[in-house]
Amino acid sequence: MGLVLATAALGAVAQESRVGYINTQRITTESGPAKAAQTKLEQEFSKRQKELADLQPSLKSMGEKLERDAPTLTESQRLNRQKELTDQNREFQRKRREFEEDLNARRNEELQQVLDKANKAVKQVADAEKYDLIIQEVVYSNTKHDITEKVLKLLNSGAK
Repeated sequence: MGLVLATAALGAVAQESRVGYINTQRITTESGPAKAAQTKLEQEFSKRQKELADLQPSLKSMGEKLERDAPTLTESQRLNRQKELTDQNREFQRKRREFEEDLNARRNEELQQVLDKANKAVKQVADAEKYDLIIQEVVYSNTKHDITEKVLKLLNSGAK
């Protein structure tokens, strides 16, 4: 009986698994593909962002002017300016909402491409170094199991 248990224990030691983990947040912020995606998004959306930023002060000054001039305006003039301010504010909010939706959709597309490349790099590292299991996001692990740096190097080298 003891011999059977000893043999089973030796078999378990001989079949020790290699486990590693990656920090996905580091991959999506520090890798070359992630930085390239961020630059691409900034270039793609900078014009619209500037347009929105330029509209905001004009809306504010329009509201201040209405408050300042309100006592001297006739009722119909005041109502017309309020309506104009409300319409422009509504248009600004619509543009801002569309901008945010478009930006989030594109950010998600770019992030998915980065994650696809990262998954390929993880697979390459796992195959090359004979890992049995790679985990994303762990609560605690000894840093000797962290392969994030290896994956980042592979991603930054341009390997597919």
